[in-house]
Amino acid sequence: MAEAGLASETRDAPTPAASPVPDDRLATRLWLRMLACTTRIEQDIRGRLREEFSTTLPRFDVLAQLDREPEGLTMSGLSARLMVSAGNITGLVARLADEGLVERAPHPEDGRAQVVRMTAEGQRVFGQMTPAHASWIAELFEGLSDTEAQALHNALGHLKDHLERPS
Repeated sequence: MAEAGLASETRDAPTPAASPVPDDRLATRLWLRMLACTTRIEQDIRGRLREEFSTTLPRFDVLAQLDREPEGLTMSGLSARLMVSAGNITGLVARLADEGLVERAPHPEDGRAQVVRMTAEGQRVFGQMTPAHASWIAELFEGLSDTEAQALHNALGHLKDHLERPS
């Protein structure tokens, strides 16, 4: 709840000029702002996927990852890309396989592993969702100018690079 209060307090506040004294709370405020935006975007996308395609965001995410890898991904590779546990992926992939959207096959070199690939039906279904998803994302970011969007993209890229460096 404090998060919402902090976000609403700072939403309309003017951006202060650069101060020689660092604001110790800036990082926390930035984190909360990013979290609030991410949560709102995710809620919107989840709702639209449910309403327009009777599917969930995790199902869409699995198909999106498999779309990028036509040769397929191992279950562990899929869970790593989605940053979720293998247990979360197992049930999801099983349901997608039951619906004919993905197929599982033994890994050619590791008998303990399975490779998951999108089927032709999965490609068809995902192909219907992709343009809608892209337009929803574009719509959600309409409040930013191209310059602001590029600056935000660059800043977040810099932050991501920093976070991925070994400690």
